[in-house]
Amino acid sequence: MKINSLHEVLTDYVRDLYNAESQLVKALPKMAKAASTPELRGAFEEHLGQTRGHVERLEQVCEDLGIKPKGKTCHAMKGLIEEGQEVISSTGDPAAKDAALIGAAQKVEHYEIAAYGTARTFARVLGELAAADLLQTTLDEEKATDEKLTAMAESGLNREAAEGDAADAPREDAIADRSTAALDESEADSEDAEEAEMRTGEDDDSDAAAPTPRGEPPAGRRRRPPSPTVTRRGR
Repeated sequence: MKINSLHEVLTDYVRDLYNAESQLVKALPKMAKAASTPELRGAFEEHLGQTRGHVERLEQVCEDLGIKPKGKTCHAMKGLIEEGQEVISSTGDPAAKDAALIGAAQKVEHYEIAAYGTARTFARVLGELAAADLLQTTLDEEKATDEKLTAMAESGLNREAAEGDAADAPREDAIADRSTAALDESEADSEDAEEAEMRTGEDDDSDAAAPTPRGEPPAGRRRRPPSPTVTRRGR
């Protein structure tokens, strides 16, 4: 890739954004369908309408700059949408899934905010004020969408997902507590049995260690009588 001027850089950014918004027009209906709450579903549907407007606005920017909008694939948006598709296809707790959908949508918004902000600055530097104003309008809408998603998450959706995790925790702790209590009781019974054996002398080791009177053989053994000796007389 060869870059010879800032105008070429701006052209590349605008075409990248045009492709990114076109991809998003196809992805947002799927995200709306995957949402479990009417509030989140409505937010995705509202942003879908805005995104269609962004595509039209970028076409106007291209006309002002004298360029064609097509000719570039936004690989960054493609990757973000693929990550979002993983969330869409997931199963499990609906509140947790909604929280993940918001996160995926905000990744998209943050990318677009960065891209639109950079393209607007390039347009201003080049004196393309009409294009810069159009890009600024879309940038403001992207920021507003991101703030709305954040407020939605903080107001209830993320909290519901967290409460679901908290509800599962006590059941696991209770099972662990019962298991620990049973183990402690078993160990205590074992210690009591060992103490009882020591007191009654039933422990095998206690007999072996018992002292015997001096000169007496251990229990169970008898002293052998001395064998007779033969005295030989010298010749």
